[in-house]
Amino acid sequence: MTRILLSRMEAHPSDSHTLARYEATGGYAPLRKALGMAPEDIVAEVKAANLRGRGGASFPCGVKWGFLAPAEPRYLVINADESEPGTFKDRQLLERDPHQLLEGIIISSFALGVHHAFVYVRGEYPRPARRIQAAIDEAYAAGYLGADVAGSGYSLDVTVHLGGGAYICGEETALLNSLEGRRGEPRIKPPFPAVEGLYAKPTIVNNVETISNIPWIVEHGGAAYDAIGPEGSRGTKLFSLSGHVRKPGNYELVMGMSWREMIYDIGGGIRDGNALKAWIPGGASAPWFVEEHLDTPVTIDDIASNLSMIGSGAIVVMDETTCMVKAALRVVRFFSHESCGQCTPCREGTTWLQQVLTRLEAGDGRDIDLDLLLDISDNISPGLAWPPGMTTICPLGPSAVSPITSLAKYFKDEVVAHVHEGGCPLA
Repeated sequence: MTRILLSRMEAHPSDSHTLARYEATGGYAPLRKALGMAPEDIVAEVKAANLRGRGGASFPCGVKWGFLAPAEPRYLVINADESEPGTFKDRQLLERDPHQLLEGIIISSFALGVHHAFVYVRGEYPRPARRIQAAIDEAYAAGYLGADVAGSGYSLDVTVHLGGGAYICGEETALLNSLEGRRGEPRIKPPFPAVEGLYAKPTIVNNVETISNIPWIVEHGGAAYDAIGPEGSRGTKLFSLSGHVRKPGNYELVMGMSWREMIYDIGGGIRDGNALKAWIPGGASAPWFVEEHLDTPVTIDDIASNLSMIGSGAIVVMDETTCMVKAALRVVRFFSHESCGQCTPCREGTTWLQQVLTRLEAGDGRDIDLDLLLDISDNISPGLAWPPGMTTICPLGPSAVSPITSLAKYFKDEVVAHVHEGGCPLA
C-alpha cells in the first residue's frame, strides 16, 4: 500500500516526531537536494506532480504558486486551523511527524523566495502547536533554519501562531487578518493573497497536508507523484473517517476506490449491523451522499460531478438510527455559531435556519417549514445549486445550506414525519 505521509509514524510510532528519527529515515535529504536546484525547477516539479490542495478547495498547488506576485518580501503561511467537524488529519501530521511538514515549508519557501513563514495552528490544538514548535527549535539548532540553511546561504525563519479558536480563521483571508492581529473576518477578493496577502505583501497560503507532500515530490520527482492515483486525483489523500463505522480513523489512501469500498472495506462496515443511511463525503460543508452513491469513485472530480466535494477528506457516516433533521440541525448550529457576522445573509440566515430546525426537532414544526428553510437558504446561496452561489464574502454561509438541500432532496418524508408526528419519529 502506497505511503507518503504516514510511513514514518506507522513504522516508528514512539519517536516519529523527533529530529533524530526523521534524519535516520531519510529526512532533510530532499531539502539538501532542493537547495542545489534552481527555485523555478522546484516549482516546475510541483506543477508536474499535479498535486491538488488538500485543504478543501482542491486547487492545484503548483498553479497557485505561479500566481505569486514578484514584490518582496513574500510570505508562506501554513493553514493548520483545522476546525471543520469530522476533520482530524492535520492534527496527526503536526503531532507525529512535524519535521515532514517543516521540511516541506523550508523547500517551498526556498522555491518561492520566502524568508519568513508562518504556521497558523487551531486554538484548540495546544499539543500539535507544541510539537511543531519543538521541531522548529530542533531545526534551528541543527542548522536547517536561520541565517544559513544547511550551509546554503539561504535564510528562513518560521513562526508558530496559535489562533483564538474561531472556525472562520480557516478561510485564508480571515486567517491572514487574524495573523496580523485583527478580527478574523474574510476579505473581499480580489486582491487575492498571492498578490496582496499578509501585511499587504504577496502570500501563499497552503494546507498542512499539501505542504507535507513536498519533500517526497522533490526526492522522487513530480512525474513519480503524478503516476500515483487516477487523473485529477494524483498522489495519496488522508481521509478522516468517523461516525457509525466499525473502524474510524485517519487513512492514507490512493483515490479511486468506490464509496462502498471506503465504508465497508476500509471502515469495516456499519456499527452494530445497522444499515447505512447517508454520509458526508468531505466535511460538514459538503452536500450529503446516500446509498445510490455507493459505487461512485472516491476522486475529486467524481465527487464534484455528483454535486458534492471531497473537501478536507472528512467522511462522517450515519446509520439508520440517525435522525436526519437532528443531523442537519447539528451542522447548521455549528455554522451559525461560527459565523463572523460580517455578512447579513450569513449572520441572519444561519440563525433562522437553526431556529426553524430546532422547532421541527422539538415537535412544533409546520407544513411550510421545509419551504421556509429552502427560501432562507436561497437568500444565502441563490439557486441552491452546487457549486453554490454566494451572497456572502466567504463560503461559510453557503456551507450551512448543504444540509438543508440534502434534507429536502433525500429525506423530505422525515421532515414531514417530524411535523405530523409532533417530533422525531426515531426518538
